[in-house]
Amino acid sequence: MTSNDHEARARQAELEVADTIGRLMHFWGFKRRMGRMWALLYLSPEPLGAAELAERLKMSTGSVSMTIADLLKWGAVKRTWRPGERRDFYESETSIWKLLRRVLRERELMLVRETRETLELAEDALVRASNGSRDTKHLEFKRARIATLRKLAKVGEGLLTSLGAGRSVNPSKIREVTGGDSR
Repeated sequence: MTSNDHEARARQAELEVADTIGRLMHFWGFKRRMGRMWALLYLSPEPLGAAELAERLKMSTGSVSMTIADLLKWGAVKRTWRPGERRDFYESETSIWKLLRRVLRERELMLVRETRETLELAEDALVRASNGSRDTKHLEFKRARIATLRKLAKVGEGLLTSLGAGRSVNPSKIREVTGGDSR
């Protein structure tokens, strides 16, 4: 087997990993190409330029540029340079825990907080609606269900805050709010 054969096999394995990470990132709600590019940079022993990324991933220069901007925004890649070179190069953030914590803080935590706030407003609205209403039984049923969801969102907010800060979490609090598994 020639060195070209070995290099081709290595590149193929690299692309398979990039595609797998791309699918995983897509499942988590990110663009597939973000995962593919991050994985390629993660597997590279040296920073890569936009042209190299476009060639290896078979992406247009515009798509590479937009993907790099997205990855920079999330802190998943860093811009760097090489002495004597005028163009930018990129390398991955190698602390996967740091990346996960950022996503937890900036995406999931924000959504859970918005959910909790919406549930609080809905619960208050139902309390106001029940004053003088003849249908208090149904309104109280809905308010109680919303209260459970609000408590769950509050627990989720606490868990995500702890994870985002790098502290350990106790997920049994979820069971306390939801009543656990009734089977």
